[in-house]
Amino acid sequence: MDVRTICLGILSRTQATGYEIKKLFDEDGYDHFVEASLGSIYPALGKLTEEGLVSMREEAQEKRPDRKVYTITPAGRRAFVASLLKPLPEDRYRSPFMFAMLFADLLPKDRVSQMLDDYIAHIDHKLAHLERVEGNAQSKGEHFATGMGRAAFTAILDFLHTHRVDIEAEDVKAAE
Repeated sequence: MDVRTICLGILSRTQATGYEIKKLFDEDGYDHFVEASLGSIYPALGKLTEEGLVSMREEAQEKRPDRKVYTITPAGRRAFVASLLKPLPEDRYRSPFMFAMLFADLLPKDRVSQMLDDYIAHIDHKLAHLERVEGNAQSKGEHFATGMGRAAFTAILDFLHTHRVDIEAEDVKAAE
């Protein structure tokens, strides 16, 4: 999914500012679907507004610039649903951790152990966050997606705890 589609999806649930959309990416798990910075969200919202897929209204704020609040239009909702009806692209999973593990045999054992500890802590944090978000899920789709995420993170943790001894036992190859 691209940033435009994710913005339409978020706006199909609630009206929001660009900053609020970014916050949802960072705090509510939308970062599992696509990376998005304010530098990509605001241009996407601008284009969506130009195309009539979202509307924007300004709200005055004291001693601050006006807030731009975006709302999906009926045309935007149709475009969003149409994008979901198309064949979905293949899932991509990018993991610097998994890449590093490909070369664990070149690393000192204490570095491999530290990377495992750090990654387990990271996944524990993601799982705890997802469990909190799952408690706020409102639709069947939200329950399904958060449940699937929970299952994936749980499986990753199970694998790491079960197999870390194998990778930590690897002999370090001599650096040449």
